[in-house]
Amino acid sequence: MLDAFTKVVSQADTRGEYVSGAQLDALRAMVADGNKRIDAVNRITGNASAIVANAARALFAEQPQLIAPGGNAYTNRRMAACLRDMEIILRYVTYAIFTGDASVLDDRCLNGLRETYLALGVPGGSVAAGVQKMKEAAIAIANDPNGVTRGDCSQLMSEISGYFDRAAAAVG
Repeated sequence: MLDAFTKVVSQADTRGEYVSGAQLDALRAMVADGNKRIDAVNRITGNASAIVANAARALFAEQPQLIAPGGNAYTNRRMAACLRDMEIILRYVTYAIFTGDASVLDDRCLNGLRETYLALGVPGGSVAAGVQKMKEAAIAIANDPNGVTRGDCSQLMSEISGYFDRAAAAVG
């Protein structure tokens, strides 16, 4: 897992080059928006249970076959596993938001997840739909301007959206 700074330096070192002005500007912008990034992570983390529960509730309302007898989320054990997986994905998305880098999300959460779900018979499309529902809720919570650092958060919201899209694509 590399944070944005380590990644830039490591890549430049591998190429035997200095860190470019454009890379420094991008890192400078990331630092300038650091409080917004922390605010977003705190909000998502503080509302994680509600984000997961509401996303699951909406998913099961749209796809009731998942909780019907024989469905992938039927029985308390399977429902708990589904909610656990959604929470884990959300947690790793917050790590990516905090570091400004998706490598932790990819390396520790998404790599091999599709294959695992296929082997277990978990419908990847349903998991991807649940991730998209978490994305909608997380963006709404993180983008609320009340009580957070002021400023344009459109770039950060786009980045956050990208992490959820990456997770949905990895399992779908």
